[in-house]
Amino acid sequence: MAAAANVPPRRSTWQRVDGVLLLDKPVGVSSNAALQRARRLFNAAKAGHTGTLDPLASGLLPVCFGDATKFSQALLDSRKGYSAIVRFGVGTDTLDAEGVVTERGRADFDRDTVKAMLTRFVGAIEQVPPRYSALKHEGRPYYAYARADIEIERTARPVTIDALTLVDWRAPDATIDVRCSKGTYVRVLAEAFGQALGTCAHLAGLRRTSSGGFFVEDAVTLEGLEALDMTARVARLLPVDAPLADLAAITLDATDATALSQGRRPCSSATPGRYRAYGPSGFLGLVEATGAELRAARLVGAA
Repeated sequence: MAAAANVPPRRSTWQRVDGVLLLDKPVGVSSNAALQRARRLFNAAKAGHTGTLDPLASGLLPVCFGDATKFSQALLDSRKGYSAIVRFGVGTDTLDAEGVVTERGRADFDRDTVKAMLTRFVGAIEQVPPRYSALKHEGRPYYAYARADIEIERTARPVTIDALTLVDWRAPDATIDVRCSKGTYVRVLAEAFGQALGTCAHLAGLRRTSSGGFFVEDAVTLEGLEALDMTARVARLLPVDAPLADLAAITLDATDATALSQGRRPCSSATPGRYRAYGPSGFLGLVEATGAELRAARLVGAA
């Protein structure tokens, strides 16, 4: 009898896979569930995603395999782009379409009013994380307290909104292009937009369009990945150094590359900062220049 398609391979059959997959996560699937499906399709021994998308949201979810997981923080820290549908005149307890309606209000604004309101939120702002979120307080996620109807202190956090563009306004829905820093809650923005217009609002839909220098147009769906053979799947992977593409590169000779891999610090006159390092055999990893020497931050092949 053939094994069920959704049964993961045994650990002994997992393979070493290195690289970055640009995955287009569908609505209705958690980021972790999407990650595990992709991992099984590659039989990958090690994998991690680079920024959670709620089940309600779709779009770009970069998945790192093998050595690429060592550099995933660069994508976690990167700026993000979203296409958000904000529905005015309806508020929910979760601030999104999955919640219970808690209030209703007006939504009879014209396009210019909505567009002008958005300009108030561009730049450095502070956000109070939503009650229903995965952030933790005393070891428990916020949503656990919310479900138990327990109020806890939620401290405002600084975020930066790079740009807000009104793409479409068909009352009561506004389609808004959002460019922002990491840690931004778009559903909190949606609520704030409603408050700014003297009404209520919630996030009716969300699609991540970019993460760092990567774009959803270049991503593959889970169904598309399943339709490929293993050779074609591997061909979809970006190289291990892809998450560090925004950093300047530094090239080392064989002597310095060996020293770095052995835990020593070769001399260097490079301007202080972080670099992608390459040697005669290719990509070495992430290094930090102090102005006098190089220090290994994360190297490929290292534990």
